[in-house]
Amino acid sequence: MVDQKMTICLWFDDQAEEAALYYKGIFDNFSIGRISRYGKEGFEHHQKPEGTLMTIEFSINEMNFLGLNGGNQFSFNEATSIMVHCQTQDEIDHLWGKLTYEGQEGPCGWLKDRFGVSWQIVPNVFTEILACGNNEKIERATGAFLKMTKPVIEDILQAGK
Repeated sequence: MVDQKMTICLWFDDQAEEAALYYKGIFDNFSIGRISRYGKEGFEHHQKPEGTLMTIEFSINEMNFLGLNGGNQFSFNEATSIMVHCQTQDEIDHLWGKLTYEGQEGPCGWLKDRFGVSWQIVPNVFTEILACGNNEKIERATGAFLKMTKPVIEDILQAGK
């Protein structure tokens, strides 16, 4: 695992390992780290059978995550999302297809995967246009992007001319 000072914890009911393996099949730069299991201690709180997976550490594109099987007290929502910056349309198409499978498409490159985790698929070209300083170009590209579900780089470039 990459040595970082921060890790994103994703709280699942009981699908942490399934989610980690799912993400492994999507991202090339992926690794699994330590796995811990529930013991007898604390059963009155966690209500998980002894030996059940408690946590699984994994890394996607050198960003650390911890999948926690914490129960169904909490669920994911769009207030927190994972942004993936993409260089090519092929990369966007690959991630969009995999992450929306049994998930849900949203506007402007947002989606939810089958576990309810929110993702933003962001073309690098769009962030470059936003930083260009040309307000008219920014307005046109933003207008085009706001009408999209899955981002289309060529359409953003055309709008930003």
